[in-house]
Amino acid sequence: GKWKIAFSPETENEYPAIGVFEQHGNRAFGTFLTKTGDYRYLEGNVSGDSLMLSCFDGSHVFLFKAKVTGNRIEGRFWSGSHWQENWVGVRDENFELPDPNTLTFIKSGYSQLDFSFQNLEGKTVSLNDETFRNKVVIVQIMGSWCPNCMDETAYLVSLHEKFNQQGLEVVSLAFEKSDNPEINVKSLNRLKEHFNIPYEILLAGKASKTEAAKRLPMLNHVLSFPTSIFIDKKGTVRKIHTGFSGPGTGEYYKEFVEETDKFVAQLLIE
Repeated sequence: GKWKIAFSPETENEYPAIGVFEQHGNRAFGTFLTKTGDYRYLEGNVSGDSLMLSCFDGSHVFLFKAKVTGNRIEGRFWSGSHWQENWVGVRDENFELPDPNTLTFIKSGYSQLDFSFQNLEGKTVSLNDETFRNKVVIVQIMGSWCPNCMDETAYLVSLHEKFNQQGLEVVSLAFEKSDNPEINVKSLNRLKEHFNIPYEILLAGKASKTEAAKRLPMLNHVLSFPTSIFIDKKGTVRKIHTGFSGPGTGEYYKEFVEETDKFVAQLLIE
């Protein structure tokens, strides 16, 4: 079922989430959705009143353990060996997170997005370039280290393939962890090859929400990697989507894909 979850409850770091779980015999599947993204595909077991879920995607190891008592669940979450926190929840089919299209916005005094960064070949690329003129543009704020960014990238590649001939362009602004540009370029080229990315990836800065906000001062903040900015043919920012609910979220992902495909199609015919 669907659960209203609080991570790090009753602390200054408390944050809400939705837990969506399925049980088939003693097998369990599901994920957690937060304002900044989801915890991807989780799989595990149910034994008596105990629930155990985990995932390993090649670089991230997540482990969730919990006790279920009636309509209440209480557990602990481990992310690798560097982070752990408590979480609690109650069954609630009606609970929803804040609208991800309202969390990040253009600040008063600004009307458009503007940036100029180098691509992986060292060429400076600007949103004012001819490539983006009179086009619908999606600007993705991301990093090669970010699991939700990988799920969103897979979707954006398919969206680009579907609508590029009609005038859609995508550009990714990468905020990377290394101080060595060569390492960052290598990581991003590996990403580009893995997903067969046909659009530009730009080296935008250090992997920090604060750094990203400084590089894009027209935004009120950067709350999440990824964040996607939808710009119409006139250069007006029409929507900013914070976070990404990937395929592991089931119906949430399907609903997002349907809405976004429809929204992009509408922008293209304006």
